[in-house]
Amino acid sequence: MTRESTPHIVALCGSLRDESRTKIVLESLLTTARETGATTELVDLRPYELPSLHAVESEPPDAGRLRATIADADSVALGTPNYHGSYAGSLKNALDYCRREEFAGTTVGLLEVAGGEFPGSAIDHLRTVSRTLHAWPLPTDVAVPNAHTTITDEGIADEAVAERVHQLGRDLVAYADVSSYPETVARETAAGTEPEADD
Repeated sequence: MTRESTPHIVALCGSLRDESRTKIVLESLLTTARETGATTELVDLRPYELPSLHAVESEPPDAGRLRATIADADSVALGTPNYHGSYAGSLKNALDYCRREEFAGTTVGLLEVAGGEFPGSAIDHLRTVSRTLHAWPLPTDVAVPNAHTTITDEGIADEAVAERVHQLGRDLVAYADVSSYPETVARETAAGTEPEADD
């Protein structure tokens, strides 16, 4: 992607619940990304046939479909419920099927939805995974507490949480393909398009 092209943002939902609060938050994030000028895609893992890695001898076709979707993204949002202080097993298994080739250099935003008051540990774990995959996790992340009251069928009830979700959506667009920035900036500078400094 070049900075002049339209970024494509993919959100990977780690929740398999029909009434997923994680999905509601990710949909809000993607709405903001579209309003900011991106194309978007929500990956719902429920229809994907992804048995535990190496549980079957041949690789399932959906593994290749997932990898292709991630590889096509300029930014990826990883959203998960907090299960026992970490991220969902369904998301872990999906990421196990991915390789560094799909994530390397990709901007990643992290989002966690927790039933209790102190979320954040799942984000820490996903940040480590993102770095291991050579992705670029954003400093902006979203930890949603008290999900049963914070997230309703109508959306995010807490204004501060909603604004942080919107900010993450904007950042995923603004910093899409961030790994190309040094080369892009150098190219723009050589072309004489470097912004003038203020006096």
